[in-house]
Order: sequence, then C-alpha cells, then structure tokens
Amino acid sequence: MKEFDAIIIGSGQAGTPLARKLAKAGWKTAIIEKRLVGGTCVNDGCTPTKAMVASAKMAFMAGSSAELGIEIPSFKVNFEAVMARKSAIVKHSHDGSVKGLEDTKNLTLVYGEAKFTGDHTIHVNGNDGSFEDYTAKHIFINTGESPVIPDIEGIHDIKYLTSTTILELEEVPEHLLIVGGGYIGLEFGQMFSRFGAKVTLLEHGDRLLPKEDTDVCEVVSEFFKEDGIDVSTEVKVVKFEQLDKHKIKVTADHNGKKTTYICSHVLLASGRKPQTEALGLENTGVKCDEKGHVLVNEFLETDVKNVYALGDVKGGPAFTHISYNDYVVVAANLLDDGKMSIKDRMIPYCMFIDPQLGRIGITESQAIEAKLDYLVAKLPMAHVARAIETGQTRGFMKAVVDKKTKQILGATIIGEQGGEIMSIIQMAMMGKITYEEIRYTIFAHPLYAESLNNLFMSIA
Repeated sequence: MKEFDAIIIGSGQAGTPLARKLAKAGWKTAIIEKRLVGGTCVNDGCTPTKAMVASAKMAFMAGSSAELGIEIPSFKVNFEAVMARKSAIVKHSHDGSVKGLEDTKNLTLVYGEAKFTGDHTIHVNGNDGSFEDYTAKHIFINTGESPVIPDIEGIHDIKYLTSTTILELEEVPEHLLIVGGGYIGLEFGQMFSRFGAKVTLLEHGDRLLPKEDTDVCEVVSEFFKEDGIDVSTEVKVVKFEQLDKHKIKVTADHNGKKTTYICSHVLLASGRKPQTEALGLENTGVKCDEKGHVLVNEFLETDVKNVYALGDVKGGPAFTHISYNDYVVVAANLLDDGKMSIKDRMIPYCMFIDPQLGRIGITESQAIEAKLDYLVAKLPMAHVARAIETGQTRGFMKAVVDKKTKQILGATIIGEQGGEIMSIIQMAMMGKITYEEIRYTIFAHPLYAESLNNLFMSIA
C-alpha cells in the first residue's frame, strides 16, 4: 500500500490548487483523476461555454448592428470555427493545469477511479489497467457533479444531449428542444438560438429561475421571447420517441393537456447530481444527504476526522468560485493554523445569458420572508447613460438595503456587464459601505458603475 500525507480525489477547481499547495508545503501528496485534469469548469463548463457565449454574442451583434448605424448585409456562423476556437481555449487551460501538477515536487498525479476501502484507505483502478492501494492521514473529496438523466419513458431510445455532450456537436441543431429552465438550459438555449437553431425550452416549474425575484424571471422571459425562443412553463415531459435519424418526438403534459413536439435534438438540462455513488463511502464513516452530497461541517470536514469534501460534491451553490474558496479555507486551516469557515460567506454569482444576470446577497423575496425592515432601489437599464449609448438597454439594477443601518443586503443586476456591476456592490457590502455613501460617490463618466449613484437615488 502506497502511503501519502494527503490524497485528493478529483482535480477540479479545489483539488488542483490544493494538491499543489500541500505539496509545496512539503506534504507527500497524490491527486487522483478519473477523466480530465481541471474538472468540469475547464473541460465541460465555464471555459468552453463562455468561449461559445462570446461567439454567440458576436453573431447577435452582427445581426443587430443596423441599430447603431452599421449595416452588415449578411453574416455566416462558421460553427466549425466556433468549436475549434472553444477547443483550443480548453486545451490551453487543461494542458496548463496538467503541467502545473506534473511540475510540482512531492506531487503524484494518478489517472484512475478511486474507491474507499476504509476511512483512510483507497483502492484505485488505473486507467492503464493497473491496480493500486493508497493510504493517507488527510483525504479530500473533490469529485464534483454530473448531469442528471431523468427517468422518462423512451429516454434511452433517443440520442439525447447533456451539458457535456452538446459541446461535441459538429453542426448547429435544426431544432433544439431543452428540458429544464435553469442556468444550463437558459445559457445553451440563447446561445444556440443565436447560432441559428430553432429553440424550444420546456420548464417543469411555474416560472424560470425560481430562486430569483419575480421581476427578474419576467424580464428574462421577455428577453427570450424577443430573441425568438419558445419558452413554456408548467410542462412535464412524459415520453421520447426517435422517429428517424433526424427527428425526435417529445410528448409532454402541459397543465393537463397533451402536447407534442418534433425536434432534431434534445438537451437534458434537468440538474446535476453528486458523483459519490462509486466512491465506496459505505466503507467509511462519511455521511451523505438524501441526494448523495457529502455532509461537512463549517470547516469542510466530514464525520471522519481529516477527511474533507470540497466543491459541488458537498452540495450548496455549485459554482467554480465556491469550489476555489473551499480550497482557500482548507489550505489556510491546515497550513496556517487558520480558523476560516464557510459559514455566512457571501455567495456572488453570474449567469451568462445576454444580458448577464449578476447577484449577491439576498433577494427582495428573501427580505420579505425574513420580515426585514428594508427598502428597494431599482433602476431600468434604459435609464443608464452608458447602456443608452451602447444600445444595451435591456434589464435593470436592483438592490435591497436595510432601512435603519443603510447597509446593502443584496443586489441583482441584469444588464450589460451585470456581473462586473454586481461585484462593485459586493465590495461595498464587504467594506460595510452604506448605500448613501455610494449615492454620492464620484464614479468616472460614463461607466455603467456611475449609475450606482442613480440606483440609490431612487430610494426616497
């Protein structure tokens, strides 16, 4: 049995930097990866999709340039070039991550599937056919999540797509039907619509983005309608049929009424599940919740001492930046005798539809639920000078503030550069800067940020 000071299972956005950090600190470290170094973000998530979003944005701009007085008679989406650019960016990021691990002293990179045989022992089936047993005092689970395949009649009779396999398409779908109206469904739906596909999006719930305020959901729905995307809510897909090589029949229940759709491709965007089934956690004292997420305390430690879980596999917000912050917390506590905790940390996020949706802190709905004494500041992007000048007037800025302390409790920015504007508000929240201070702060003109003055002037 090979002995290490630390074993990390999974090379995602927590596992990779943690492995290098521990190894550089003198720990004999092994990192085990069953597929691709970098995890979902680098290979199947943020990196490839945001590269494709940029191409889709360019197509949209070319198609709407006449509004700014620039006439482009015609343009062509070279999907092969779009995908080649995406793949090159992914390869650069992936190769850099691999090199970083391979060049780190005291660090062993193992390709294979890990399974616990005890609290601190692991058996690895190597991708090269080898078998090894490992042990370490400290073990870190960073296995992430994978797409959920819903149990729907005929699902295995069709060639469905997931958020991973859709990145391997060689041509734009004629008609893409998306099951699920969450982040993945919305981003891919708008993207492929801009590439030229007909897009139908079916959501089981009564509205898109159920975790956001109603006005946010309504404006996003308006964007999609304006962009020619067919969105239906309260729709339950009940059956799939592969009619021929190029046609799929989808049967759905829409408020008790049977509805059928004929499409060329189906994207399943019904959520993701933790990759814990094959980990052998039943051989340990590590506990999971009913969905399979590893249970941890505020220091990310499981019920087994010195066994930790980081990133999406532990549940909670499934964002790359949260996974990376998990690494920061664990590394600080183990190497610097820190007392960092994930309790009450701020959770910023950005959804890369166009315009962007950036959010930090609580929503108005949450303020109402908590019975807070609050005020709301709201400003349409159509009243933002920079947005008017650039022709990007869709959306709004919105903030929830404490009526007594004047502290900002949360903000939602849906508009051009929404994520960047949200980040400014996040910094203000971290620094305990009141909304009144921002109201009278000098920002450079004419930035989007400057309209934070006007946003908070909207509070009487």
